[in-house]
Amino acid sequence: MPPEKKAPINKKPVTRKPAVRKPAVRKPATSKKKQTKIPVQLKIAIAALLLVLLSPLYYGYILKGFVATWRWVKDWGQDPNYRTYESFNIKIPKKYTIHGIDVSYYQGKINWPLVQSMKEDEVRISFAFIKATEGVMMVDPYFQRNWREAPKSGIICGAYHFFRPRKDGKTQAKFFLQVVNVEKGDLPPVVDIESLDGVSPLKMRAELADFLNYVELKTKVRPIIYTGLKFYEDYLDTHFSDYPLWIAHYYQPKLRLDNSRWKFWQHSDKAKINGIGHVVDFNAFNGDSTALSKLVIR
Repeated sequence: MPPEKKAPINKKPVTRKPAVRKPAVRKPATSKKKQTKIPVQLKIAIAALLLVLLSPLYYGYILKGFVATWRWVKDWGQDPNYRTYESFNIKIPKKYTIHGIDVSYYQGKINWPLVQSMKEDEVRISFAFIKATEGVMMVDPYFQRNWREAPKSGIICGAYHFFRPRKDGKTQAKFFLQVVNVEKGDLPPVVDIESLDGVSPLKMRAELADFLNYVELKTKVRPIIYTGLKFYEDYLDTHFSDYPLWIAHYYQPKLRLDNSRWKFWQHSDKAKINGIGHVVDFNAFNGDSTALSKLVIR
């Protein structure tokens, strides 16, 4: 018998997902630029600029400008008559024209020619007070050298005694004059009184009066009294009014004292002076060169 025919089987059509193609990334066409040549003059200018920028001199000018700007900022709003002098490393009142220092063994060995030659603007060292003695026994170890060498450099000098109120005033005066030979051309002798040393103000003034009277009697010169402003206000104001004053009052544009009373003002204790290895007290004289000449012993 012939084979039986089978009914055809219906097959589902196979569906295929379309292939996803990545979009073609095209690199932008690069256009070749012409290389421009730098002119020789521009190369020279750039080289010169680099030399200036790398030069120590350039940075020196920058530093100088910075220092000047800093000084202006620091002094802004301050008294224009009280400005910083870089050489001396302190502020100095501009009102005064005669300046000086005072020294003792603390400053060590001093090169006086260097001191005398130092100058900034019109500020220079015209006078020096030199410590000679203290109490009834102590002689400053550098006094004789300073007393001999400073005048050789053209600096006007005066000697001072550090007063001890617990010791007899007349004895201290005798001791001072044994060490110091006061001569023509010197500034008047000075007595330095800074503390009571445990005695009463009355006792201190009595011993100080004995010192002053004896020195004046022997030298025929009225001594100068050195002291701090507060000590003067507390213990010496209204006393010894016939004696010239040398007042210590630091870091101020003006001395808070009647101008007619004082001759010298110690306004700083931190000055740096050529020829001296330690900081130094700096002073202003209340007057011009003519007034200083009149004060010098004749």
